[in-house]
Amino acid sequence: MSRKKKIEPLTGEALLKKVKELESLSKEDKAKECGYYTVTKNGVERVNMMKFLNALIDAEGIELDGKASSNGRGGRSASYRISVQSNGNLLIGAAYTKQMDLRPGDEFEISLGRKHIHLKQVDQIDE
Repeated sequence: MSRKKKIEPLTGEALLKKVKELESLSKEDKAKECGYYTVTKNGVERVNMMKFLNALIDAEGIELDGKASSNGRGGRSASYRISVQSNGNLLIGAAYTKQMDLRPGDEFEISLGRKHIHLKQVDQIDE
């Protein structure tokens, strides 16, 4: 048996925080301390650097391969920027409406400022 109790690999903010705390250690030791290792039948600890590095990339929010969205299809991630279309319309994409859990038929009030547009969701109770 291993001298250490196997911990669940850290992810997200917890992973980033732990790696920062361990800045003086080697990358292999950081990976091991963050739970990215397995123990062989002979009791030898084997570091899984690929999983560790991929978890770091994910924790930083870097998308290297255009990950599939939650619905299983590929697509772009929200950039929080839109452009006026050639017909003068502004299109707010599905990425934003899904993030806000909006449904077909939800209504908004539009208020125009000098250089901005505000959308305020209309409560269905007001009707």
